[in-house]
Amino acid sequence: MDIIIEKVCSDEELKEVAELADEIWHECFPGIISEAQIDYMVEIFQSYRAMKSQVEEQGYSYLAVRDGGELCGYIGIKPENDDRFFLSKLYLRKDKRGHGIASEMLKRVFSEARSAGKSSVYLTVNKHNDQAIAVYKKTGFTVAELIVTDIGSGFVMDDYVMEYKL
Repeated sequence: MDIIIEKVCSDEELKEVAELADEIWHECFPGIISEAQIDYMVEIFQSYRAMKSQVEEQGYSYLAVRDGGELCGYIGIKPENDDRFFLSKLYLRKDKRGHGIASEMLKRVFSEARSAGKSSVYLTVNKHNDQAIAVYKKTGFTVAELIVTDIGSGFVMDDYVMEYKL
């Protein structure tokens, strides 16, 4: 396993990450949310256009995760204006799960948060995404609150907010 996690620095890399996002979302979320909601959420949160806007206008950074040079995952992060660090996205292709890569990804997130002077990392995760919740709990995240967010077009995100104290 030759894992490299690097900041996405070009439009071409961001486009590659957005293509992977579409693939991962369509393999990860069926059975958790509807196909229509998957398509909608990919378009408004995970598309190249959405990611570019997040980077240019909202203070997000993206990290590409490669195994042996092959893009297999990505991370979206954003330092908040308080003492928190937002882990917006942490996704790994299905065939790469269970090999310790997600743990390496989380270590990088914690390192980025510490470098930004933050004292905690928080994220939102669908209440029915049992696999992701188990990974986060094993790492030391705890459930801080339950939220339901209207995201438009008749869809909601039914999530846990989870937090990790650095």
